[in-house]
Amino acid sequence: MVSVGLVASWDDELGDLLARIAGRFTRVEPRKRGFAYVRGLLAPLERRNGWTLAEQAGDGSPDGVQALLCSPCWDRDAVRDDVRDYVVEHIGDPDGVLIADETGFAKKGNRSAGVQRQYSGTLGRTDNCQIGVFLAYATGKGRALIDRELYLPVSWTGDRDRCRRAAIPDEVAFATKPQQARMMLERAIAAGVPFAWFTADELYGQNPGLRGWLEEQDISYVMATRCDDEVASGLHTTTRVDALIGKVPGGAWRRTSCGDGAHGPRVYDWAWLPIRRPFLHGRRGWVLARRSVSDPTEIAYYVCFGKRGTRLRELVRVAGSRWAVEESFQTAKNEVGLDQYQVRRYDAWYAHITLAMLAAAFLVVTRAGEAAKGAPTTAITR
Repeated sequence: MVSVGLVASWDDELGDLLARIAGRFTRVEPRKRGFAYVRGLLAPLERRNGWTLAEQAGDGSPDGVQALLCSPCWDRDAVRDDVRDYVVEHIGDPDGVLIADETGFAKKGNRSAGVQRQYSGTLGRTDNCQIGVFLAYATGKGRALIDRELYLPVSWTGDRDRCRRAAIPDEVAFATKPQQARMMLERAIAAGVPFAWFTADELYGQNPGLRGWLEEQDISYVMATRCDDEVASGLHTTTRVDALIGKVPGGAWRRTSCGDGAHGPRVYDWAWLPIRRPFLHGRRGWVLARRSVSDPTEIAYYVCFGKRGTRLRELVRVAGSRWAVEESFQTAKNEVGLDQYQVRRYDAWYAHITLAMLAAAFLVVTRAGEAAKGAPTTAITR
């Protein structure tokens, strides 16, 4: 059971966090509503929509909540930066990993900014939804979402009248998801976020533009890729990564865990081979393969870039850290309603998502703080 004193301490810490973002609001009323909104997201509510958050705040209707989300009187990107800095301050580590990934938000109709029928890995199918691209930060102390972008398909950016109806600024142009990941990485680097690696799934790993930019910036990466991705295997030859790994002798595979999951260590067989071409900054490149222990035909592939002397176990660690973003999505959706918004406007999406990221970051930091004290953290949810 959590003591009253401990809960009071957490409330004081939340007050300090809210004071941190107070200057991002130019008027008192939206600031008060913003604080109440965050407290509502952290409250033990079954759902966190306009009505329930308004009731939690003591309002008779959701009008005030909707006004907050659409208000021009606060800076969503500045609050985003505050969330990032707060996370880094409490769980930052030079060995940290930045992770890009997207998640889907199921929607009805065609008026919500960015909505269309599109594939969502979250939903496991093609459906009517919005897609948010996120950057997560993971260290040994915890993991949290620190940046976000709403993906706008060409069906939206090619129709400026439709964009204006959803409050999408005229200067917002089409950007691919890898391009959005790069924008978020650029912001993290400019802010001095301490990290050693970047990782992402094959949507990003198979993108040569993103890979080339990461290498130019000397950012070490481990990114998933398709089995038919071709890499340099000689002076003038390329080979599919599955064919390359297919030449690895059976005894060269190493069985090891890539980190703990919900059911204990995630154990796989791993193999790696060098990519035979020169890399910038005197670095090296590798193809990494992960094979299922129970089904040896189930193999996932990664392309990697890093310092000479990098060990296999380090690449395995980074590959395994990608699950941290899924855990961050789960925490943010289950505990603070990341996906429970009822808004259509572009600015309102960013408002809700940013405040939900702040609430989720508070849970992550609180849990890390209690863990550092040796206290049990199972009670720290919302």
